[in-house]
Amino acid sequence: DFIERIQNLQSLLEQVKTMDPDRQSDVRERLNKAVSDLKADVDANRFEQELIYYLEKYDITEEKVRLANHLDYFTSTLESDDSNGKKLAFIAQEIGREINTIGSKANYAPMQQLVVQMKDELEKIKEQMLNVL
Repeated sequence: DFIERIQNLQSLLEQVKTMDPDRQSDVRERLNKAVSDLKADVDANRFEQELIYYLEKYDITEEKVRLANHLDYFTSTLESDDSNGKKLAFIAQEIGREINTIGSKANYAPMQQLVVQMKDELEKIKEQMLNVL
């Protein structure tokens, strides 16, 4: 069951990765529209700084990489001879943090729907851990 759930999470993560370029263009389009709706002269340097801030704020590259690493680590820990329940619980907690961060940074409804599915899978892993431990 654990392996199936982790594979489901990996599949959902792949969907997030595939969807990310669409999300980025959507965010960029909304920012451009907001700027054009301002109809005010803005300082180009200040605007550029703000734009960089928002682009960094919405970037989920690190979270995607860390989540993939945590999923792999969970699987390898599970398959090791000395798999420790507390260690698996800690890794599951880290997986949850990355999923939550992706969700809070997504700012894109289709991706947030995937995040909800990911949280559901993780919750099933946590419930199963309680049964096993």
